[in-house]
Amino acid sequence: MKYKLGIIGAGKIGEALLAGAFAKGRFAPGEVILSVRTEAHRKELALRYKVDATLDNRLVAANSGIVLLAVKPKAIADILNTIADSLQPGTLIISAAAGVSLDVIESRVPDFVPVIRAMPNLAVAVGEGMTVLSRGKNVSPEQIETAMGLFGSVGRALTLEEQHMDAVTGLSGSGPAYIYIVIEALADGGVKMGLPRDVAIEMAAQTVLGAAKTVLVTGEHPAKLKDQVTTPAGVTIDGIMELEEGGLRVTLIKAVVKATERARQLLHK
Repeated sequence: MKYKLGIIGAGKIGEALLAGAFAKGRFAPGEVILSVRTEAHRKELALRYKVDATLDNRLVAANSGIVLLAVKPKAIADILNTIADSLQPGTLIISAAAGVSLDVIESRVPDFVPVIRAMPNLAVAVGEGMTVLSRGKNVSPEQIETAMGLFGSVGRALTLEEQHMDAVTGLSGSGPAYIYIVIEALADGGVKMGLPRDVAIEMAAQTVLGAAKTVLVTGEHPAKLKDQVTTPAGVTIDGIMELEEGGLRVTLIKAVVKATERARQLLHK
């Protein structure tokens, strides 16, 4: 193959993966080709990243060892129908189209083409994404490792059976939106107590970031870490009591459940 990586649809997710892969040294500019919809966007990306860029999806499909489909779900069927006969033996398809099953993708490409389904979240844009990968029937251990490395360049990545992908969507896919609300609410509390708005937002965001990193770095259960902050008769236990009375825990659980159920509905439409 002329290129190691081809990205069809270099929007927020595609561009974030490209930048992350370059930053981690996984690919060099000469090993990558992009395809986008407009000439203006093509010129912009070619200049910014020093890569080949085109408007022709078939060109990308025919010349890339890995073809990353970073497009909206409604576009995936048309794109697969367009590129199917351009795919070469050995080419790996990775789809980051939310809600599009492996069966749908595999039914539109030749039998010899291995397919991986990926569910990244918005935080890949700042190198702190959470991506879950599901492997199709033809995917080798080496190919799943390659995909893990690609998405690992913009955060964390793990593999699960596809049956879990709706729950993944409800938790890590939609999860940033839940946390933005938590950050906003914490900042509002700070403002109510007299802190300047910009200071309160920075404090709330860093507090959430630090708490999350502590869970990941230490490997401790969140409940144990919570207990380390909650001293007897201290201020934190009063705050926790208000959270429990307000139903924060149950509300967040219900948010994940509802989003998962909605993801299932979209998938089966």
